[in-house]
Amino acid sequence: MALRIHIDIVSAESSIFSGQAERVIIPAIQGEICALARHAPLLTSLKPGLVQLMTDSKVTYEFFVSSGFVEIQPHTITILADTVLRSDEFDAAAARAARYLETAVQDKKHKLDSELALSIALLRVMDQLRQSHIKK
Repeated sequence: MALRIHIDIVSAESSIFSGQAERVIIPAIQGEICALARHAPLLTSLKPGLVQLMTDSKVTYEFFVSSGFVEIQPHTITILADTVLRSDEFDAAAARAARYLETAVQDKKHKLDSELALSIALLRVMDQLRQSHIKK
């Protein structure tokens, strides 16, 4: 049995996840981090992307996170994100993102505002998930 680490994922609205995992992949601002139990302490910013938790029963939980912070300690990981979507919420959020992008293109917005950047990140995550499920 592999070592496990406790994970807490919290959004601005509520606690989203609290539990144990063997491995966590986190979209940090410097690049993806794969954290295991006994990881060296680290505090860094998040970039919009996919957090993946792998449990010892080979179950994978996936969450989309927007900007925020992650604190990694040897036995605990805390992810504080402005927005967190569970994988079952992706379809509705992707539809909203697509509508927003369509409106932005029709309005010929040229500046990249935060809502547009978040929508693009969510659509990239959706595409990444589709590609990984096709390969399986």
